[in-house]
Amino acid sequence: MTEIPKLISAEGWHVLHLFYKVDHSAWSFLSDEEKFCARTNLSELVQEIRSTDDCQLLTFAMVTPKSDVGFMLLCADLQAASAFEKKLTISLGPDVLVPAYSFYSMTEKSEYTTPESEFVAELKATSAEGTPEFEKSLTEWRDRMAHYQKHRLYPVLPPWEVMCFYPMSKRRGLPGQNWYATPFEARKQLMSGHAKVGRQWSGKILQLITGCTGLDDWEWGVTLLAHDPMDVKGIVYQMRFDEVTAQYGEFGEFFIGLQLPIEEVFRRNLL
Repeated sequence: MTEIPKLISAEGWHVLHLFYKVDHSAWSFLSDEEKFCARTNLSELVQEIRSTDDCQLLTFAMVTPKSDVGFMLLCADLQAASAFEKKLTISLGPDVLVPAYSFYSMTEKSEYTTPESEFVAELKATSAEGTPEFEKSLTEWRDRMAHYQKHRLYPVLPPWEVMCFYPMSKRRGLPGQNWYATPFEARKQLMSGHAKVGRQWSGKILQLITGCTGLDDWEWGVTLLAHDPMDVKGIVYQMRFDEVTAQYGEFGEFFIGLQLPIEEVFRRNLL
């Protein structure tokens, strides 16, 4: 067999959001032995993915009938992500998991992050360059930025109970509301205000923004992890009043899932 070379991008990971409906009719036709083998197969596949270097897999029991089972797959290697997606889809048998929605994106840096030269210029207004205070502030800023960029590009997602996913784009078809015709500095200022709103939910919401321009039908995917669905509702509602969202935001469907061990996902969907 020809070995397929890995497909690893210069930076960032590949992210697949996969949502399925369970075909209970197809499942009911399986014998007890076939059902046991199918469940064992998916359990072992989940462990295989999670034991693969630079791969993460989150498993969800979805809340509404839009879908029943959800996976969030993060991989450094697109070849691995593609292969695992195919295995997940047929893991319970060829007709049991029926794709309801999928989304492919990549982790990415924000283009609106403050560059070091700008931070240094601001720092010089309050501290003399070369002083201990100046160097301490610069070192702390570099550490914060390194942590932030690492989380954006190579996140380690925690087992928080609630997951919300939705795709979004920036509006560009209305006069005076074309995000891409707006000057960069104006966009940066708007995004700075947008980020301040998000920081108010620190500790309650973990947010991962992934980019998909040229990869899928929207421009970004937003994944929110929380302990309480009220916090998901709260941050999305508050963001509605931020100018970036109010003037330029366009959104797709929202998917809500509960992050659970695969055995509990089985219990809720494959009685």
